[in-house]
Amino acid sequence: MLWVSLLAVGTLAAQQPNSPAPETTDAAPAGQWEYNLVVDGYILPSTDGNSYASPVFTADRKWLHLEARYNYEDRQTGSTWIGYNFSVGKTVTLTFTPMIGGVFGNTTGVAPGYEVGVAYKKLSLTIDGEYVFDTRNSNGSFFYSWTELTYSPTDWFDFGYVAQRTKAYHTSLDIQRGFLVGFSHKNAEFTTYVFNAGWTTPTVVLEAGYKF
Repeated sequence: MLWVSLLAVGTLAAQQPNSPAPETTDAAPAGQWEYNLVVDGYILPSTDGNSYASPVFTADRKWLHLEARYNYEDRQTGSTWIGYNFSVGKTVTLTFTPMIGGVFGNTTGVAPGYEVGVAYKKLSLTIDGEYVFDTRNSNGSFFYSWTELTYSPTDWFDFGYVAQRTKAYHTSLDIQRGFLVGFSHKNAEFTTYVFNAGWTTPTVVLEAGYKF
C-alpha cells in the first residue's frame, strides 16, 4: 500500500499510500489470518486533476500474502496480488515479500512486484515497487515505487521521509519527495503525507489504516 538503497529509489522512486502495510500492534496467533485495510485520499493541485481515494486490502497467513488495490497503478484501475512472506533477524529485522499481480481497468497487464521492510530499534525503512507490463500498449508499461524512512520516538507517533513515482496522476516532478507525520491508536493508524513542498504545488495524501 516495497516498499535497494534510498539513492536508487530516489532516482527511480514511485506511487501509493500503499503504501507499505503498517506494522501490527497486536500480533495474531501463529496460523491465523491477519487483515489490513488502508485508504489513501489524494488531494491534488487543481492543475493535476480531481482528488481521489485509493484503498488497499491485504490478508496474510504464515507465508501467504494476498492483496487487492484500486486507483493504485492508475485511475479506475484495480489489481490483485499473491506473494510469499519472508522474515529474518531479531535486533535488525528484514521482511521481504516478492509478489505477482494482475492489473485491469484503464491500465491492463501483469506486474511483478515486491515489498521490503527493514527495522532497527526506532528506525524503519519500507520500500514497495512493481513493474507493470501493459498488455494493451507496450508504451504504457512503467515502474512504480513508494519509499518511507521513519523514526518512531513513541509507540503512537512517527515522522519521516517519503518518495514515490506514480502513473495515477502527474506533476512537473517525475519523482515526488516529501515528509510524513503519523499517529496510531490500538489497531488504527492515521498518516499525513506532503509531497513536492518547496519544488512545486504540494500534493497532500491523507491515509487511514485499520488492522483486524
